[in-house]
Amino acid sequence: MHELPPVAEMERAYRESDASYDGIFFLAVKTTGIFCRPSCQARKPFPANVEYFPTVREALFSGYRPCKRCRPVEAADAPPGWVRPVLDRLEQDPSVRWRDAQIRALGVDPARLRRYFIKRYGMTFQAYCRGRRLGRSLEAIREGRRLDDVILGHGYESHSGFREAFGRFFGRPPGKGAEARCVRVTWLESPLGPLVAGATEEGVCLLEFTDRRMLETQLETVRRRVGEPIVPGTNGHLERLGEELSGYFAGKVRKFGVPLVCPGSAFQRRVWEALLAIPYGETRSYGSLAEALGAAGAARAVGHANGLNRIGILIPCHRVVNASGDLGGYGGGLWRKRLLLDLEQGRPVPWREGAAEAAGQERAAETSP
Repeated sequence: MHELPPVAEMERAYRESDASYDGIFFLAVKTTGIFCRPSCQARKPFPANVEYFPTVREALFSGYRPCKRCRPVEAADAPPGWVRPVLDRLEQDPSVRWRDAQIRALGVDPARLRRYFIKRYGMTFQAYCRGRRLGRSLEAIREGRRLDDVILGHGYESHSGFREAFGRFFGRPPGKGAEARCVRVTWLESPLGPLVAGATEEGVCLLEFTDRRMLETQLETVRRRVGEPIVPGTNGHLERLGEELSGYFAGKVRKFGVPLVCPGSAFQRRVWEALLAIPYGETRSYGSLAEALGAAGAARAVGHANGLNRIGILIPCHRVVNASGDLGGYGGGLWRKRLLLDLEQGRPVPWREGAAEAAGQERAAETSP
């Protein structure tokens, strides 16, 4: 559940074109049918004509079109300036145990920071910090550092406190930390909105748009299926994924090379393998996919397995459509499915240089319920 700031706070933000609220909320103008970032420099609407949304998805599905001036569908390149002092301080020393007074000393409201982290990372700031501390402690143990040094160097005041937190998070005591494994989870920007990505030491196991309704379920499924705790951070697979996704959205990458980890039932894995076999720029119907699997008549079961895919875009469930040619369903939203297919089939997309942006925006609006 995404939380919105108070209405008075949002009204002040958009009237002042406050870029620090970009990504926190979107405002839609009832009289024009357009939605914007708070920082948009267009003429300010009357408050009575404004409706607020926490995500691009909700604004689009309410029938609003993206503003051509501020491009709200496109992800921001960097976190807003107001949160940067906190992120910089956190990166300098992840062992800090933050208190509200410390956050305020950096000129940041703790409640606002909490809302930002819930929206951007799917967890509170304090939970994010705990994950960072534990993740760093695991790395230190793997490097062979003494347990006492790890405990004192990562913000824990006692052995018992560290052991309890470590055991609860990683499922084993610190003495066996060198054996502990985890799923690293990070945030990736994309022209279609932010993505949450996860990877084990073997490969990528999660890629979902952050506003997907089933995201929490998918995270829990990853935790259960992989059998490893989820920790904020990155690794080589996630770095490679970011590079390949950038190339994909630029129209330069047609096949991903990053390794995938996708545990599931035997049938689910067969469906996902069949999805991987669909060529770039082509589509298949649920029925034809079932026939290719030797399960003619099981189109509904194929559709269900398709919907349980936890690695969007890379395992291209967006390439499956209804037999009639209609888009069918898509967990990330039909507007995204259309734009992904437009990209792969060589049609104009809003984020490509020289593309017919207005056409892309109209297509996004047309897929609203």
